[in-house]
Amino acid sequence: MAPRLFDLSSTWHLPATPQEVWAVIADVDMSWPKWWPHCTFAGSLVRAESRSDVQEDILTATTANLNFKAILGYTLTISIHPTKVITPSEIEFDAGGHLEGTGKVTLSPEPNGSTQMDIEWLVRPTQRWMNVLTPIAAPVFTAAHALMMRQGEKGLTKALEDETRASTK
Repeated sequence: MAPRLFDLSSTWHLPATPQEVWAVIADVDMSWPKWWPHCTFAGSLVRAESRSDVQEDILTATTANLNFKAILGYTLTISIHPTKVITPSEIEFDAGGHLEGTGKVTLSPEPNGSTQMDIEWLVRPTQRWMNVLTPIAAPVFTAAHALMMRQGEKGLTKALEDETRASTK
């Protein structure tokens, strides 16, 4: 039996323009652990030779290995490798490690000057214990993921607000 495919998509509403959000989420040095609670680097960024010094080329030459500690106490190590980058609105990526699959982040302006960030995340667990427990624990895994995503949204919101405060001083 193949591992279950999880659709862990979510939507964030952020108090900044798409360009301001992009500057943080598409940082070539992968600043996510600075603002996302319970997210840490699992190792150094892996960067192949980039075709140019353009942000899109640097991102598609980069793989980030990140640890995400769930509220339930387990940690998932996930590699994120951008495969398509359209500045400042879209990143598609492959995921590997404890969750394998694909993802896509799309930024859209909202009428009030803020940004809607849609995150499509389709993955299968690779750890045996998760696959064994999935038939009964899928709702718990999904809830833990939703909480982790809410923490990420709150962390990014705070980082964007701090950036706005710093730039107005």
